[in-house]
Amino acid sequence: MSDEKPRVIFKHVHKGKHGGAHGGGWKIAYADFMTAMMAFFLVMWLLSISSPKQREGIAEHFRMPLRVALNGGDKSSLSNSMIPGGGADPAHVEGEVKLTETASEDEADASRLVEMKKKLDALIEKSPVFQQFRSQILIDITTEGLRLQIVDTENRPMFELASARVVPHMRAILRELAPALNGLPNKITLSGHTDAIVYTNDRSYGNWELSSDRANASRRELVAGGMAEGKVLRVIGLADSMHLDKADPRNPINRRISIILLNHRTQERIERENSTEPVGGLRIGKAAAKAD
Repeated sequence: MSDEKPRVIFKHVHKGKHGGAHGGGWKIAYADFMTAMMAFFLVMWLLSISSPKQREGIAEHFRMPLRVALNGGDKSSLSNSMIPGGGADPAHVEGEVKLTETASEDEADASRLVEMKKKLDALIEKSPVFQQFRSQILIDITTEGLRLQIVDTENRPMFELASARVVPHMRAILRELAPALNGLPNKITLSGHTDAIVYTNDRSYGNWELSSDRANASRRELVAGGMAEGKVLRVIGLADSMHLDKADPRNPINRRISIILLNHRTQERIERENSTEPVGGLRIGKAAAKAD
């Protein structure tokens, strides 16, 4: 017979624990579910009794960024880009607003220039001064703005030969045109063009100087006719570098004065390019002198 003692095994039974996974947690989940359902049915009921206009307002509200809604709900600051947790990404919202404002400005600017073109066309058709020179006046809209070109003809030049002296009918055209250009706040540029004929052997005065002087003479006539002097942003001479008739550089039509009523985008670009602000970290003018 073995002297080994029998082992005693104690078995502990934990009562009331087999339902642990099915304890009070399900009640919380059920309560959340019921709350969500009540909210859902409440929204559906509100929508069912709302007018189409009211539903549109509700939808607009939920599309509105939280930051904008808290500031009074300015619709111009709407953005579809939301950051997690509610609210809008401020940088994105500002970028959206700027793009929207720029697009609106472009559209408004384009509409104003189109209306101005209609007015100029009507003025040319009705004015006795313009009617006899209608074939010498070209009006179109370009990427820079509303362009009005006064061109030469073989029998009716705008300036005296090889000179910047304005002939009487050109003076009449410019002075009649001057008040109309004040109708919009947009600034203008004037460009002088010549044909490819060289009128002088004097190398100190050629087509570049001649085209510049003619453009500036045209500016003086516009101002004398009543155009605000501050409307002129730039006066340049382009000699024979840009022909209307590329097939015949000597065609009189290439001798012309081009007046562009600038759209705001081109005007801002020209002003920015010619400003005294630092460019690429380079300080200029007085700022550079102080730096030295």
